[in-house]
Amino acid sequence: MDKQEIQQQIIEAVRAVKAGNPMAGSITNTVTINFVANAQLAVGGSAAMVYLPDEGEFLANAGGATYLNMGTLMPVYEETLPRAAKLLHESGKPWVLDPVAIGIGELRTKLLRQFRPFKPSVIRGNASEIIALAGLWELNVTDGASGTRGVDATDSVESARNAAVALARWTGGAVAVSGKTDLVTDGRQVVHSYGGSHFMERVTGCGCSLGGVAAVYATAAPPFIAALTATAVYNLAGRRAEEKVSGPGGFQVQFLDELYLATPEEIAENFFELEEA
Repeated sequence: MDKQEIQQQIIEAVRAVKAGNPMAGSITNTVTINFVANAQLAVGGSAAMVYLPDEGEFLANAGGATYLNMGTLMPVYEETLPRAAKLLHESGKPWVLDPVAIGIGELRTKLLRQFRPFKPSVIRGNASEIIALAGLWELNVTDGASGTRGVDATDSVESARNAAVALARWTGGAVAVSGKTDLVTDGRQVVHSYGGSHFMERVTGCGCSLGGVAAVYATAAPPFIAALTATAVYNLAGRRAEEKVSGPGGFQVQFLDELYLATPEEIAENFFELEEA
């Protein structure tokens, strides 16, 4: 695809979501659950948050897409997450994986290893998480070992490029790497998306809610367009919100407003660069 084709598909995805109010269920972490739900609602989707195994399977069946986030794991997730991922894969429904804090704890590692054959449609994470996931899944990449600090990245976005491309090629979907300049790839093309705000580092849940919004767009668009549309609206809304506030508290509220107010054309026009992988 060329840039104009991508922009047109972004416009179509945003219009479809605003018109259809699709449900994208989430099994996400307790720290950010409110922000994830509000961001999904702001862009035009419908949110549903669950924890239990049977409810996770219900969401996988009933929703247009599902978001699985590895933050603040509870013991019940050992059953809930694999059951949901397996059903999503078998039914061919899109799902988004956020490998939050990969490398911390045995359960998290076990679950992320289990997800490998279920091939998520979109993987969203910071650079360190993307590098670590490619390593855990034993993909042949040249990126070095990742470094994490809790849920924070200690690697640059560009250092995760090879890992992101390898993950996208393995899944047949897309990978979004969040950072100062975001990277989105389908394994064939790489996009650098610009914008955002320094306040995003001072508000918990910007990354998690981005994954939830990507799931909303995945109900209406292929994985690459869904991931890029979510990234673009976040960069646009972040930049606009920062211009109107003086601190992180006000930013969070204004950011949700800007997600809601962004038009399809404005989102598509948010600056990005396109190149071959």
